Amino acid sequence: MATVEPEPPRLGADLGLGYAAPQRRRAWLRLEGGRAAPAEGSVAEEVPAALVYAGRSHAVMMCTPADLEDLAVGFTLTEGVVEHAAEIGPVRVARHSRGVELEVEVPAAAAERLQARGRAIAGRTGCGLCGVEAIDDAVRAPRRVTSDLHVGQVALWRAAAALEAHQPLNAETRAVHAAAWCEADGTLRVVREDVGRHNALDKVVGALVRGGIDPSGGFVVVTSRASFELVQKAAVAGVPLLAAVSRPTGLAARLADRAGLTLVALLRGESADVHTHPERILSP
Repeated sequence: MATVEPEPPRLGADLGLGYAAPQRRRAWLRLEGGRAAPAEGSVAEEVPAALVYAGRSHAVMMCTPADLEDLAVGFTLTEGVVEHAAEIGPVRVARHSRGVELEVEVPAAAAERLQARGRAIAGRTGCGLCGVEAIDDAVRAPRRVTSDLHVGQVALWRAAAALEAHQPLNAETRAVHAAAWCEADGTLRVVREDVGRHNALDKVVGALVRGGIDPSGGFVVVTSRASFELVQKAAVAGVPLLAAVSRPTGLAARLADRAGLTLVALLRGESADVHTHPERILSP
């Protein structure tokens, strides 16, 4: 069984907000077979988190209130706010009665570029285009991935099989996505959960940056479809292989091909489809 090694410090679940734990117990009425009975269980929470640069809110993301520093760092890198991870300064989590502000320190030039790029807008849970005003900003030319990573089929099977055991929030709520960065042999190193699939990947990227781990030395597995936003984010972060449990869109496959990124889809059990750059997948 794959194990998850120590990771960077994580923000505690309790932000002092009435609804800010990642999950919460609730009671409901269960209808089954013509009968009604009281029941209870855990539901996943989501809160608005504003990404703030130079005192200006750029995007408001609905997210799971955990690992927020990872989210801020990952979003700042994968959305092109900065060119390099080294440009990202400290993150300050400011608590509010109805959400949080994630104030990210970036160079003045980056903040000016961001202000010129587009207006700030709110994003729903599944939104991967927050803060984007123009079509050219939405579908950006993918960054070319350079990596000598090669992955065996068994590594893919191992990662997929191990992931469910490292999703405690989803085990309770059945309402969140997960993303994981794995070593070349399929060993899980960083796993993050969130109500938004883009947020989960951003959290993983942020954790890698904060932990000084080179993303190009492994691959990412996500529990969602392979959308073009996930391909863009993976390419910007330097991840050479993205594997998803569902099918990709055509745009995602085309962007992955241009970026030199290996895109694996329908990763379930011991089967998968390799849509782009299969040369990274070693034969048995």
